[in-house]
Amino acid sequence: MANAVWHTGYGIEINLSLPDLGHPGRPDLLREIVASVADRDPQLLECLAHHDGRECLSESGGKSPWMFIRRGRVGGRRPLVASHLPITHKATPAESAQHKATKERVVETASRYGLEAEAEAPMANRRSISDALVTGPGGISVGWEIQYHHLGPSSVHRRSVNAVEHGITPLWVAKDRTASLIDRAPWARVDDMPWKDIATGKEMVIRGGYRHLQVWKCVPSSHRHCPDTEGAGHCGAMHAEWFLPALCHPEKKAVHLEDLVLQSATGDSVPVYVPNRGGGRAGRHMWVPVADCELWEELVGEAEPLADARAQESGDEITFAEDEIDRQCRAGEEGRFVSDARPVRDLDRPTGGLTLPRMPLRQARNPVLITSVERAAASAALGCPSWELGPCAECGQLMRRYGRNAAMFCGVCRAALNGR
Repeated sequence: MANAVWHTGYGIEINLSLPDLGHPGRPDLLREIVASVADRDPQLLECLAHHDGRECLSESGGKSPWMFIRRGRVGGRRPLVASHLPITHKATPAESAQHKATKERVVETASRYGLEAEAEAPMANRRSISDALVTGPGGISVGWEIQYHHLGPSSVHRRSVNAVEHGITPLWVAKDRTASLIDRAPWARVDDMPWKDIATGKEMVIRGGYRHLQVWKCVPSSHRHCPDTEGAGHCGAMHAEWFLPALCHPEKKAVHLEDLVLQSATGDSVPVYVPNRGGGRAGRHMWVPVADCELWEELVGEAEPLADARAQESGDEITFAEDEIDRQCRAGEEGRFVSDARPVRDLDRPTGGLTLPRMPLRQARNPVLITSVERAAASAALGCPSWELGPCAECGQLMRRYGRNAAMFCGVCRAALNGR
């Protein structure tokens, strides 16, 4: 791992361990050097040893003295590291076969449903190619990106934004729970299957990346713990969280690859970006049923656009050790320094979510105004249409007051009244 590079454009040494990179008069320097190699001169950054006329181990090994910058992951720190080009992963024969079989299965599935489908479809600007482009009857275009090996998050984001700018919804497919593409753009995770199983139509369940919205009232009779008290009690408020199908109450049917091919193109399933509970920059991308998306937007407002949703973990902040420049070429050591185990990004636990404030108790001769957000949340939590909702005659909390199985008092108040 090199902690410094030579900038051929400015003719300067860059110390990656300093917050100002050793050049306080160049505030845009960091943004310039971390840009994708596809968007800059590949020979912009040079190995210091090569520039000084000393041996560059990468070049002597038949590779390149030119470099690129990325975030490393070393014992919980995120330093900037310089690595030699090319550093891209070359797919193994097994990965290539899996990739080809999945791509063909997406196209064949789309065609079977009567959708337009094309493999290796180029963007209008020819800068990117979708592994499979599926277009629905309403004009929704979904660009499937089968990514079974590691790809840096900046590349995922750049290619996703490029797709959106051309009217294409990106859909990234991974097989690894640690894949960097997870939550960088709309995604789905499938099992790591032999290519023959994929090609012969063996069941491909979407294991991650597809969720359902669950809304519930936080009372002792609820199936769920209170997310705000960490299971220590029940707060009486309405909660909304996103769950995997198997963790829903009642359990939802598993979503298969074929389901997502059809529903993403028809608009029955849509991508959303949900900030994490508690705020911050981090958040989650997911595919959800369109009805759940509409309810979510009614509860919290419009979802954040993909181009602005740069999901960044709290532990992704760059750290600067302020070391002296190491002038030795470290080619061959780069993997050892930056290959700490990648964290699991596809987690089973509920994500996103919000808590709606509990309605105040009804005051005599002073009825409480029920807002549209409270009505939508209660309707989802109680499983009844909104016109059947009304306030409990005792405490004023929303309940199923009209229609079939209606009552005047909520369960808590009924129990209290019966105990008198």
